[in-house]
Amino acid sequence: MVTHNEHLKNILLHVLASYDTLREIKDGPGDLEAVRKELLKINGFIKVIANNMDSKNIQSSDFKPLKLKLKHYLENYFFEKEIETMAPLYSDDLHRVKNMRLKILESLEDKNMMEDVGELFEKI
Repeated sequence: MVTHNEHLKNILLHVLASYDTLREIKDGPGDLEAVRKELLKINGFIKVIANNMDSKNIQSSDFKPLKLKLKHYLENYFFEKEIETMAPLYSDDLHRVKNMRLKILESLEDKNMMEDVGELFEKI
């Protein structure tokens, strides 16, 4: 049986992997779809952590502050609609794709959220 900590660690690993993939995208033609896929993965995993993981079941004291940051991210950043609107017109515009990707990365790094995700992953 998987413990809550192991489950959380697995989810954090997926978030970190998608974040790294976003950072490594070279902003070529068609990369907006790759950005969208990674964003959807990250958002899905963040929603699982923020909505379904209980602070009482996680043994790390760093979990609760991270959970607040994740909820802040979900409440304040919405890129899906913007990507959906942008895709038919500008999916091959390298500058727009790069700007979108950088804005998404900036939002993930707000309040050192991704740094905290990495630190919690290492502690668990």
